[in-house]
Amino acid sequence: MSSNSSLPSAVQLCYGNINGSCVKTPYSPGSRVILYTVFGFGSLLAVFGNLLVMTSILHFKQLHSPTNFLIASLACADFLVGVTVMPFSMVRSVESCWYFGKSFCTFHTCCDVAFCYSSLFHLCFISIDRYIAVTDPLVYPTKFTVSVSGICIGVSWLLPLVYSGAVFYTGAYDDGLEELSAAVNCIGGCQTVVNQNWVLIDFLSFFLPTLIMIFLYSSIFLVARQQAKKIENTTSKTESSSESYKARVAKRERKAAKTLGITVVAFMISWLPYSIDSLIDAFMGFITPAYIYEICCWCAYYNSAMNPVIYALFYPWFRKAIKVIVSGQVLKDSSANMNVFSE
Repeated sequence: MSSNSSLPSAVQLCYGNINGSCVKTPYSPGSRVILYTVFGFGSLLAVFGNLLVMTSILHFKQLHSPTNFLIASLACADFLVGVTVMPFSMVRSVESCWYFGKSFCTFHTCCDVAFCYSSLFHLCFISIDRYIAVTDPLVYPTKFTVSVSGICIGVSWLLPLVYSGAVFYTGAYDDGLEELSAAVNCIGGCQTVVNQNWVLIDFLSFFLPTLIMIFLYSSIFLVARQQAKKIENTTSKTESSSESYKARVAKRERKAAKTLGITVVAFMISWLPYSIDSLIDAFMGFITPAYIYEICCWCAYYNSAMNPVIYALFYPWFRKAIKVIVSGQVLKDSSANMNVFSE
């Protein structure tokens, strides 16, 4: 009798005074501190790192190029993940409860999906940009102009926002799973149950652009190897000034493609576990344990914090821009015309 009466008191609820509240399964105090530190650091890095990328590219005139505008727009998507998605997911992951209301849960999920696909589309267009730049570096400036870059940026934002809004605000994502969705989304919960059709569409929407990027970057590095061999074979011969210029341009574009290729690989590694887990979950009856799901989510979220780190490691101009911004020199009137490519 006493054991039965003590059972309800041992169960923690997200909202103790509300019927239908979700059961709370928090971590130990020590684990919570560690998780808040790790997740909070990722969120801050995503916000301030990407803010530095956007400020660098948009402020310094020397960095105004079609490729860099795409990178700045990609940084904006990652910045918004750090502002609108990661902090609230951090509380949900650690406390195992959603304290921000049902309406904001839908908005949060919509932002999560939209900014993920926006990043993916940006990376796909950057791959196309790099392919043209490496395979035909002299004609590239006339093919991939600022206006073309603007169209790519518009598509990268418009399609994901329309898609995520249409799916999550119409309720199409859980057609046929209404009972399961109602059971999972108790008061204090924010779990999205997506049916098999939409999960398959999501997976293909991730897989096909990724396949395109793999093909393009494979082609880029194949061409880069051929160019390197050609330059090596002609070093002993007298080169014309035009050939020398072409070699320098090709080398610069190959270096840029290598850095952005690392960014694409980081994106695929980060998002692949979540994409595969979502696909398996939908077709296997949602069997994934909560902690595995959270790990997959945060691997994907952390990608938004990784890009600025990659740029800092491989782009000397970004490191110099950071020094100028942090030191306050960016406030000078002449700073916009500063040469950020000089060491």
